[in-house]
Amino acid sequence: MGKGLKSRSAIIPRAYILSHCDFTANLTLTILNVINFDQLKGLYNNDDVVAESKKVKETMFLNVHYFVNGPNLSLDLAAEFRYHIFSKELPLVLKTVLHGDSALFDEHPELMDALVCMYFHSALPKYKRNECWGSLKDAAEGKPGDHVQGQQAGFLATFSCNKSQPKTSG
Repeated sequence: MGKGLKSRSAIIPRAYILSHCDFTANLTLTILNVINFDQLKGLYNNDDVVAESKKVKETMFLNVHYFVNGPNLSLDLAAEFRYHIFSKELPLVLKTVLHGDSALFDEHPELMDALVCMYFHSALPKYKRNECWGSLKDAAEGKPGDHVQGQQAGFLATFSCNKSQPKTSG
């Protein structure tokens, strides 16, 4: 990460798109200050992960969006597989963000305490869910038992939401 980017970087808004290439197995991280979710409609067909930092009152959140499946019924067959892969690989996603934006995290170590909320977007109700994985520092290490599902996670996830997040059918 170059020094020029460090001096111009804002903590918020901050967004990340992590893309995976099936042919090379390479991960590509894009760091942005703004995400236009309308441009991401094709993510239902890709393995891309979108994350965005938010501050609500005095609490920092890192909202991570996984697109499990969309309106295409042929992709529903892969939904369970994609859901489990996305859940399993969250620590790798977070470590990639921490490495790729290390200048920001070195300059602002308090960001390691941001709450990580995962949003699984799916046309199938059983995969459409929210989970809170605790602090960024713990979630990146994949510590077992750190994530909360159900109503509490839904409350935290809703608490950190705003109107710019993508909507799924179902």
